[in-house]
Amino acid sequence: MSAPGLYQAAAGPSSVPTAPPSYEETVAINSYFPTPPAPVPGPATGLVTGPDGKGVSPPAYYTQPGPVPNANASSVLPPPSVAVQTVYVQQPVSFFDRPVQMGCPSCNKMIVTQLSYNAGALTWLSCGSLCLLGCIAGCCFIPFCVDALQDVDHYCPNCKALLGTYKRL
Repeated sequence: MSAPGLYQAAAGPSSVPTAPPSYEETVAINSYFPTPPAPVPGPATGLVTGPDGKGVSPPAYYTQPGPVPNANASSVLPPPSVAVQTVYVQQPVSFFDRPVQMGCPSCNKMIVTQLSYNAGALTWLSCGSLCLLGCIAGCCFIPFCVDALQDVDHYCPNCKALLGTYKRL
């Protein structure tokens, strides 16, 4: 015969099974997993409640404590001096064919740039195009007199530094 189970009598003259166990007996089968007691209000025990509601130990890291001021040392030593350096960050300037108001990086003053026009690629292409069209008698040099066809250099009026160039082509 097999070993006695839950529904069989452990020992006895009859082999008739008994009634199934009650709910309390079934729940008592798992009684070797005791439920923890409810937390008692009072001082903290060092456990932190985790995301699942269970108590976990706090993380093992510490912050470094700050310096403790010494009353005797502070009266003897002067307060430390702090050097403050102001840094000005200038946005990149886009140069076009018009004067630009900006801060000159050379003399550090707010200025409006002075313009100077120089022959560039568009000037020479315009001159060559006019020559091909038959303006050989001197009309092909007209682009050298037109500011709208020349490159533009931007200068500081104070220190005369070249600040940037606008090229047409």
